[in-house]
Amino acid sequence: MRELLGTPLPAALAKERTRLHALDREWLAASPFCLLATAGADGTCDVSPKGDPPGFVLVLDDTTIALPERPGNRRVDGFRNILGNPHVGLISFLPGRGDTLRINGSARLVRDAPFFDRMVVRGHRPVLAVVVDVEQVFHHCSKAFLRSDLWKPETWAPDAVTGRAEICKTLERPEADVAELARYYGEDYAAGLYRTTS
Repeated sequence: MRELLGTPLPAALAKERTRLHALDREWLAASPFCLLATAGADGTCDVSPKGDPPGFVLVLDDTTIALPERPGNRRVDGFRNILGNPHVGLISFLPGRGDTLRINGSARLVRDAPFFDRMVVRGHRPVLAVVVDVEQVFHHCSKAFLRSDLWKPETWAPDAVTGRAEICKTLERPEADVAELARYYGEDYAAGLYRTTS
């Protein structure tokens, strides 16, 4: 591998830290989106998108962050992985920025804590949070974003592939009416983001 890819520059190795800096806190306070990577005890992996208003990744102290649970599909793949293997990786994004913040650490699931009150959004108080003890943190360069033109609206083509309603009918719910699915994934879907269904 090293013969093919070479060795990292000293600065790339030296940028790793074990505690959050004030600049990391600033970043997390402005970020509305991250990806959380987990792996189960058997090695199976999951990467879950997490998003909320900016600052949703709560900094508890210089070595601890917390992510709120929000109503979703209830597969809880990442949560089940954490129960078997606490090691997680997180990449935090700022829309329009090519650089990212990477945090690796050890996670645990918490059912309640005083800081949950700081995670209330639209009246929804999480029933679960992922608390991560930071082991490694660093900022990552923008090369992947520059290569992909990800943040350039003129490159966006959301209609280049089949829409969500058709995908759902074809792969997940063949018995459903595609018009009803289109309505479900429309305005009603956005309106119910924080609604807990039984």
